[in-house]
Amino acid sequence: MLLLSLRTTMFCGCRIANKGIQHSNRSPQLRQWLVKRGQSSITTEVQASSVQAAVSVPNAATNRIIGRWLLGCSGLVVGAIVLGGVTRLTESGLSMVDWHLVREMKPPQSQEEWEAEFSKYKQFPEFKILNHDMTLSEFKFIFFMEWGHRMWGRLVGLAYILPTVYFWRKGYFTRSMKGKVLGLCGFVFFQGLLGWYMVKSGLEEKPDSYDIPRVSQYRLSAHLGSALLLYCASLWTGLTLLLPAQKMVETNRLMQLRRFAKGTGGLVFLTALSGAFVAGLDAGLVYNSFPKMGERWIPDDLLAFSPKLKNIFENPTTVQFDHRILGISSVTAITGLYLFSRRMVLPRRAKVAISLLATMAYAQVALGISTLLLYVPTSLAATHQSGSVALLSLAIWVLAELRKMPK
Repeated sequence: MLLLSLRTTMFCGCRIANKGIQHSNRSPQLRQWLVKRGQSSITTEVQASSVQAAVSVPNAATNRIIGRWLLGCSGLVVGAIVLGGVTRLTESGLSMVDWHLVREMKPPQSQEEWEAEFSKYKQFPEFKILNHDMTLSEFKFIFFMEWGHRMWGRLVGLAYILPTVYFWRKGYFTRSMKGKVLGLCGFVFFQGLLGWYMVKSGLEEKPDSYDIPRVSQYRLSAHLGSALLLYCASLWTGLTLLLPAQKMVETNRLMQLRRFAKGTGGLVFLTALSGAFVAGLDAGLVYNSFPKMGERWIPDDLLAFSPKLKNIFENPTTVQFDHRILGISSVTAITGLYLFSRRMVLPRRAKVAISLLATMAYAQVALGISTLLLYVPTSLAATHQSGSVALLSLAIWVLAELRKMPK
């Protein structure tokens, strides 16, 4: 506006000057050239200001870019979750006994460096109790598993932070989106610190314990839970930017379906989180039968620990029993959601999302039972964990399709 005012002032000045020229009997061609020059300058300035405003204001095109970026980030988080699960199943998570943000990015190169790294590992409980006869080549395998997981985590951090800086400078974010992406980037930092805090729990000396060294199941669950939250937030934000809300008639049944879908999504999340306690305590190796646990529907050592509340988080039998109950409850709720939705008029995408959710739920149950009966082979266990993320993804998609249109 200031530039426009200055141009207007200059144009008026030109007109005054032209009048002076006219009174002084100067050339009429000069007067016409000055008038046209002022008009074209004003038009050019207005057009440039309009183009600049259009670029700086977020629009549908920039929303699509941000949505695809967030979906890509959520895919990288899935990779980190799966790789972390494999690292846990191969008992590789305690092979790296130090944590350095930059220095550990380069693995050992020479034989001397590998021997030094192996010597550091020998000083900790996992080697002394579990792997005292491990060779250097075997150590290299578990080291690279944990190293790969940590490097993937750094890749996730860069995938969030660098585009955030670029898009911020380009003006692609609205005010609300700025808060969301800052929260996501902050959560990535928190996730990395939480991962090291988890690993430290498995490196601590416990003189009174001769159990297999493992990380705290509480910290493992917190680490997985924060990764799932990061994934859900990224996926939800990306989907809402890429998939416009669909117009639906607001009825009581639709509101009930939304509440049903939210409750089902929460149950799926809780079931996936309970799997971390199963992994942390190796509870999948306790009762390898289904549907009964051994010869009983309810095992007699379900409440063996005292106080009773301790069994929920520290008794392997109770942890497996709870995971079973949550899994059965999840597939039951998803089945009910599917049947409830079939009697309603919904957009095609919403119906497809609910149908895929129901299909994945039964596939996940089959994977879980197979993993249990075959004594938790690494490949099946990793597939089962990946299935839980796929099920959670479909639940978020359903919620995105059923959301209200903005007013």
